[in-house]
Amino acid sequence: MRHREAAGGAAQPADASPAVPPSAAGSAIGLSTALAACAAVFLPAQPPRAGKVAFWRPDGGRLPEVVNGEVGGDGAEPDGAGPAGGGAVSAQGQLTVVRRHGKGARSRTVPALLLSLPEAVPLLVRARHDPAAHPAAASWGAATLHALHLAARGRLLPGLTADDTDAWRAGPLDPDDIAHLRAIAAAMPAEAYAVPLPGSRPLQVHEPAALVRRFVDAVVDTLPRTPAAELVAGAPFAATAPQRLPGARAWAAEVASGVDAGVRLSLRLDLAPHQLFDTREDGTADSGDDGWGRSSGGAGVEERRAAAAVLQVQSLTDPTLVADARQLWEGEGADHFGPRFRVDTLLALRRAARVWAPLTRLLERPVPDVLPLGEEELCELLGEAASRLGAAGVAVHWPRELVRGLTATAVLRSAPGSAADGFGFFDAGELAQFRWQVAMDGVPLTEAEMDALAEAHRPVVRLRDQWVLVDPALVRKARKRELGYLEPAEALAATLGGTAQVDGEEVEVVPLGALAALRGRLTAPAGPLPQPSGLRATLRDYQLRGMAWLDTMATTGLGGCLADDMGLGKTITVIALYLHRRPTAPVLVVCPASLLGNWQREIERFAPGTPVRRFHGAGRSLDGLDGGFVLTTYGTMRSSAAQLAGCSWAWVVADEAQHVKNPRSSTARALRGIKTPARIALTGTPVENNLSELWALLDWTTPGLLGPLKTFRALHAREVEGGEDPQAAERLARLVRPFILRRKKSDPGIAPELPPKTETDHPVPLGREQAALYQAVVRETLARIEAAEGIARRGLVMKLLTALKQICNHPAQYLKESTPGLAARSGKLELLDELLDTILAEGGATLVFTQYVGMARLLEHHLATRGIPSQLLHGGTPVAEREKMVDRFQSGRAPVFLLSLKAAGTGLNLTRAGHVIHYDRWWNPAVEEQATDRAYRIGQTQPVQVHRLIAEGTVEDNIAQLLAAKRALADAVLSGGESALTELTDAELADLVSLRRPG
Repeated sequence: MRHREAAGGAAQPADASPAVPPSAAGSAIGLSTALAACAAVFLPAQPPRAGKVAFWRPDGGRLPEVVNGEVGGDGAEPDGAGPAGGGAVSAQGQLTVVRRHGKGARSRTVPALLLSLPEAVPLLVRARHDPAAHPAAASWGAATLHALHLAARGRLLPGLTADDTDAWRAGPLDPDDIAHLRAIAAAMPAEAYAVPLPGSRPLQVHEPAALVRRFVDAVVDTLPRTPAAELVAGAPFAATAPQRLPGARAWAAEVASGVDAGVRLSLRLDLAPHQLFDTREDGTADSGDDGWGRSSGGAGVEERRAAAAVLQVQSLTDPTLVADARQLWEGEGADHFGPRFRVDTLLALRRAARVWAPLTRLLERPVPDVLPLGEEELCELLGEAASRLGAAGVAVHWPRELVRGLTATAVLRSAPGSAADGFGFFDAGELAQFRWQVAMDGVPLTEAEMDALAEAHRPVVRLRDQWVLVDPALVRKARKRELGYLEPAEALAATLGGTAQVDGEEVEVVPLGALAALRGRLTAPAGPLPQPSGLRATLRDYQLRGMAWLDTMATTGLGGCLADDMGLGKTITVIALYLHRRPTAPVLVVCPASLLGNWQREIERFAPGTPVRRFHGAGRSLDGLDGGFVLTTYGTMRSSAAQLAGCSWAWVVADEAQHVKNPRSSTARALRGIKTPARIALTGTPVENNLSELWALLDWTTPGLLGPLKTFRALHAREVEGGEDPQAAERLARLVRPFILRRKKSDPGIAPELPPKTETDHPVPLGREQAALYQAVVRETLARIEAAEGIARRGLVMKLLTALKQICNHPAQYLKESTPGLAARSGKLELLDELLDTILAEGGATLVFTQYVGMARLLEHHLATRGIPSQLLHGGTPVAEREKMVDRFQSGRAPVFLLSLKAAGTGLNLTRAGHVIHYDRWWNPAVEEQATDRAYRIGQTQPVQVHRLIAEGTVEDNIAQLLAAKRALADAVLSGGESALTELTDAELADLVSLRRPG
């Protein structure tokens, strides 16, 4: 044992120290505070687990007392109990402490609290993280934590003490472990290691590093005393009582040497056969080889092997020193590994051979340098043997060339002869081949190489004159490389989405042949086409790019959705496309009734001379069609579906295509029945409520692209709408992006000339009558809802929401009064009057939207009594009258335009308005924005102010917060709208509709 001169305090246990009972371990929490000012020192013993930790006060203060396993602070008796009360003071002892005295050292005796290791370990762990703990206690806490980590990692070995008593020891230690323990010892204050050596003159204490190592061994010797240890090392190592085992001395010496050895071993695999050698009896090398490295024969010739494991030696004192065993045996760099490096290496090799038997052959060689490996041994070393050796501290290093870049990719190949456009691809009716393709360093394997890989039953295989480590899962893919065939629409979806489902797993897909060419055509940015001849307008750059994109989608036969914001010119883009393509067959445009006049006027204005016909109203006919445009409404298309389906159309254009968002509706079914080479959807809101609407649009423009609705919802919609998978929206966007062109007014460079738009929420209080009605309806309806279930409950919820919104608008609307008195009964109506007075005084014009025709009529009546000119447009307004009303408003003859939200929220061009008032809130912000875009669109020159009237403290106020969140979501991420509110619990519904007082 190395010694050092005494430089600080030292301690020695009194001979007659009473032991602490096991119950004292439960007092660790109390000790943590009571012993904060105490220094700690380890007192080694034999066996190591018999060591103790002494706590003492360097400042001379009183120690806490342990009474019946409980700890008092600074000598105070806990709970008033003490020895007189029947308690016994335990763990008290005397320590001989060595202190500096001049240039020498003196010893003195101080009181100390002595604890066994099971009692001291939890206390020291807490001291490690306690800022009030004495530095000596904190240092031993750090050593305790590392000892526990070593045990948790299984770094403990059985052995014997000097007197042949059983003992566990920590080992083998990593270089990091050794460095960490040395750092702990170097940081220890003198009070932590001043344990005097018995009989030393002058006084000497333990070397801190050696004392830390003995402490770690003592902790490790204490922990594994369980029945499980008997299975590992035998019964003596599971018992707590010491047992002498003199017959195991040789075995123990080897274990002890291994723990204290200064080297660590590793194996470096060498798979290059030309570098391997086996010798004849005369010492010459044999070069015979049979492909797997086996000798071609010959007397006295060893079997030539598939590979070799080269033994490497690493110094634990300096982990940067690594050398081959042959180099060390030949004297190269041996001085750096210490005088006993050969003994340490052979002992470590013998222990490793117990883990993996083939290493025994190295011990039989004069120089334990290279172990030739057979095929079976190589496979073992690349599998389970490597794990066992690693646990024993022997690393296995694979050569870089072994870990080749073998990858498997699911590839899609279109049928031979398929064209790289939508028509050829879909019309071929051929299925796309779906299979696994394995590549090595990015270069695909040939079929023969795939066959060789499929036949492999080992973790390594010979490919292209190289040994390659292979994953069993990759071998299975090579064996079952054919994944079947995909329908054209499924293949296109996988091509554009980049992934497909294979055995329940999402895998990357790489298209080949015509599929790859088609993807390139669809995903490449469409360059702008020249201005079409005959167009009486100058298209903006984004409109030219939109025309080029529509041209690509129409000519490939795949169809698409132009989803530009309202007012960006979707109509003129389609007219320009017609003039660019000049189709011989007519183009059918299906739109809401309110847009028939707009389409006809814009065709006549921008493409004069182009035939245009309305298929609408009495006397409609399709006779004598000869190119041009045919305009019809969704209602007419529904009633004349068979007649329209019997004609040949160049394209079918569905304007405001959100009208077919329900694929099961009669309108959607009628539209699907009209056959055409290309389908174009126009809408400013491809998704209003949920992603099923997006599916309906694209399933019409490009049937089959997104698969069945049920599958689409399972694979995409639920994940995107739920927000659980952040990558789900991006995966869906990759799939649908080529088929939707979406531009917004706010996008850079789209509409820089548009004036600013200001949006303001106006909270207004309920009137006294409104508040009374509101609370009465909530109270009565919630009671009925609590007693209802299923459809009946959902109906009651919808009825409640409608009633509350009508009360918020005006009591007269809810009460259905025939001759209402409107003044001073509604906060909203009072604010509307104030806004209109200001707007009209400035000479402005405004649009007032409400979702209720009944409320619109009340407003019309109210404005008439005030002498304010207005007009009302709703779903029952005839088409011809709608066009006249638009002209009157645009000319300034009717400065207030009352509009039903659903009937007038799309298609109209009302740029005279500088103000838009939403009298009540719709359940979806996209619909409100469409309505606002009647005024905020290309051609608007004045700033637009949007006013939203919200009844304060009501369901409208709560819904406004939900709408704000929905507006912040991306186009494809919207929740379920009003219908989702019917699924709220009774408590959630009550919270939503309860009237709250403002402030």
